[in-house]
Amino acid sequence: MIEQQSGEQAAGAVAAPTAGQTGILIAKAEALSRGRTRSHLRPDEVAFLWVSRIIIWVFILAVIVPIALIVIASLTAGNSLLVTSVIPSNLSFEHWRNVFDPKQTSMLIWLRNSAIVAGSTAVLSVLLVATTGYAFSRFRFYGKKYGLMALLLMQMFPAQMSFVALYFFLLKIGLLNTLQGLVIVFLGGGIPFNAWLFKGYVDGLPRDLEESAYVDGATKWQAFWKVILPLTRPMMAVIFIFVTIGIYNDYILTNFLISDPSKYTVAVGLRGFINNQFGQNWNDFAAGAIVAAIPIALLFLIFQRWLVSGLAAGAVKG
Repeated sequence: MIEQQSGEQAAGAVAAPTAGQTGILIAKAEALSRGRTRSHLRPDEVAFLWVSRIIIWVFILAVIVPIALIVIASLTAGNSLLVTSVIPSNLSFEHWRNVFDPKQTSMLIWLRNSAIVAGSTAVLSVLLVATTGYAFSRFRFYGKKYGLMALLLMQMFPAQMSFVALYFFLLKIGLLNTLQGLVIVFLGGGIPFNAWLFKGYVDGLPRDLEESAYVDGATKWQAFWKVILPLTRPMMAVIFIFVTIGIYNDYILTNFLISDPSKYTVAVGLRGFINNQFGQNWNDFAAGAIVAAIPIALLFLIFQRWLVSGLAAGAVKG
């Protein structure tokens, strides 16, 4: 099956070291600030503080400036993505009206399709990954070692290698150009990597918890469902949001398997704004991009407290 997270993992591989280095700089700067007053800092420590502040502000601007440009472009009349002022001289909401106008776009349908595919796949992925990771962590069975190695090997092949095979697979089972087919493809691609993450998290949980449940008369399933699974909420939140974001933002595979405009997801639908036969609607695209980003931003805020603890625990135990 396809490696569903290939594009997002590649982006994360670049962003993660940067975020980690920034966090180290912030921690060191705070420690120096708490430990000594400015008058007692050595010259090299003062230089380090200023360099740290400059680096942090550079990264902040690198994130904020593109978002600000997109917001300004969506509020500027006309059809040009380039802006000359922070406050638009010809403020207009026409592009926002165009995005939500059913006669011009199908934005609400695209959002619905993305929610169905991403939500269904994320929920099923969490359930399958939880059971798979728990089995590899706690049970002994024939082929366990080779099964873990097979999960790792699945991540080594680029996702594009399986596009043709997936196309004919869905064609044979009658699910080509359907949302159900997308769910099946994405579901298979997300299990190997996430199962390793979940296994590493469960390995850090003491076995005494399950043994105490067995003493009280619980079955293996009850020990897993009522004792272990509630303790893995942080990791389940991490897997849920990563799978959701990866599928929600996917364009290449979805565009390859879906040709019916009524089945487009938001990523494929937005591409039509700037790939139009009769013109490129950059400002409409900017407004649509903001609308498309709102659900993911809300999802991140909802799962934030579990996400932080899950990532921290996974970094230590996984």
